[in-house]
Order: sequence, then C-alpha cells, then structure tokens
Amino acid sequence: MDNINDQNAIGQLSLEQQFQLQVLQIEIEDLNLEQAKEYLLEAFRQILIKDNLWKEMLKECYWPSWELGVGSS
Repeated sequence: MDNINDQNAIGQLSLEQQFQLQVLQIEIEDLNLEQAKEYLLEAFRQILIKDNLWKEMLKECYWPSWELGVGSS
C-alpha cells in the first residue's frame, strides 16, 4: 500500500512547487506570442540539460569507472 502512495506522490507537486507554478503563471500572463515561444524553448532546453545531468549521475552510480575498465591498462 505504501508503494502505491509513493507512486502517487511522484506525480504530485509539493506545496512549494504549486506556489512556484502560481508565481510563474503571474509572471508569464502578459507575454506576447514571441516572448512566450522564447520562454518555452528556454524552459525545454533546461529540461533537456537536467535530463542529461540525471543520466550522468545514474551512470556514475551504477556503472563505476572500474567496472567499465576506464583507466586500466
């Protein structure tokens, strides 16, 4: 049962994240179409960078360099 609750929590925003989303909504309310497009592209670029960072961290955790033979003769 705890596992189901944990899975539901993953898809939910924390109270702080909900607040951040409301602040963002107010900030972007008056953007014109061109500004909105630029904002969306930058946000997506940052998401991709975050994905890359996660992938690198997972590689470091699960595939240490000694296991891959990196640095060995």
